[in-house]
Amino acid sequence: MISLSTSSTYPESTAHGFAYAAEVGYDGVEVMVGIDALSQQTHAVKQLSEHHGLPVVAIHAPTLLFTQQVWGFEPWGKLERSAEMALEVGAEVVVVHPPFRWQRDYAAGFVDGIATLERSTGLRFAVENMYPWRAAKRATQMYLPHWDPSTEHYANTTVDLSHAAIAGDDVIEMARRLGSRLRHIHLTDGTGSAKDEHLVPGRGHMGADRFLRHLAASGFDGEIVLEINTRKSGSREGRLADLRESLDFAREHFRA
Repeated sequence: MISLSTSSTYPESTAHGFAYAAEVGYDGVEVMVGIDALSQQTHAVKQLSEHHGLPVVAIHAPTLLFTQQVWGFEPWGKLERSAEMALEVGAEVVVVHPPFRWQRDYAAGFVDGIATLERSTGLRFAVENMYPWRAAKRATQMYLPHWDPSTEHYANTTVDLSHAAIAGDDVIEMARRLGSRLRHIHLTDGTGSAKDEHLVPGRGHMGADRFLRHLAASGFDGEIVLEINTRKSGSREGRLADLRESLDFAREHFRA
């Protein structure tokens, strides 16, 4: 099952994300809860899912830097609301970023708090790999407990290839370290620059084809979600072409 993140069609709306996914032929959708008002409304997300006949496979909690004001400033409240939306729309996964270094109280109880949420909701909170922030050839740890989820005892995790590119991580080795705890994939690509590029898979240096083949050979049965940046596609036709190329790439190389 290959799904599309609604962030892949930003700055167009969540409704456009569902429409693109249906037109290109994706199997499902991951909803990025963000500044688009539709993404914050459970009933709207449910209606879009039903209208296009596409299941919502995951809810991405608003834990990014630019979504700090979405659903209030209290981080646990954001995760609880994300869980409520996931349960209502039938998603089994909530994707969440680790805390920023300035969220020290949140970070101190993060690992245990995620486990508690999983027990209370029955959902998988898949903690995503991030990266150090780099400037002037210096790297700064901006996430606690760490940007690499394999360093902690999370039951469920997400691997994002663009984030791994910035961190200089080997995604196949990370997948091996995570083992069965790897639940969710953000399929994209990167060149290793300090910028979070989210390239169409195959256009970067992360060996996305080898990574997909490794997942298939290891029996991965979680969600694979295309999360790419199409803002420079130039036109609707260009965006559609990038989305089709990404879907074709995923289906070609992930053959269980």
